[in-house]
Amino acid sequence: MSEVAVYMIANLVIENADEYRKYEKGFFSILKRFGGEFITFDDNHETFEGASPTEGRVIIFKFPSEKAAKQWYNDDEYQALSEFRRAGTTLKSLTMIHALPARS
Repeated sequence: MSEVAVYMIANLVIENADEYRKYEKGFFSILKRFGGEFITFDDNHETFEGASPTEGRVIIFKFPSEKAAKQWYNDDEYQALSEFRRAGTTLKSLTMIHALPARS
């Protein structure tokens, strides 16, 4: 089975914007080092049906594989940087979703 891309969906509530900005400053270079691609974020998302599972900011980014996503998350530099996110936000969830495999 070949590797498929994965999408990461983060949901967090920013409580200290200064601490969170420190996280944002270092985030993109580490993301790119693992082949990650930023897709979008939204502070004003809308749920059309069902109970809204999210609040605050929703962020979507992508990695070329599950392995790359896990390497990014477990990277020592990323974990050190995450201390700023932890200090400035409440993380509601960080979810990995697999893309559909290529059809033959």
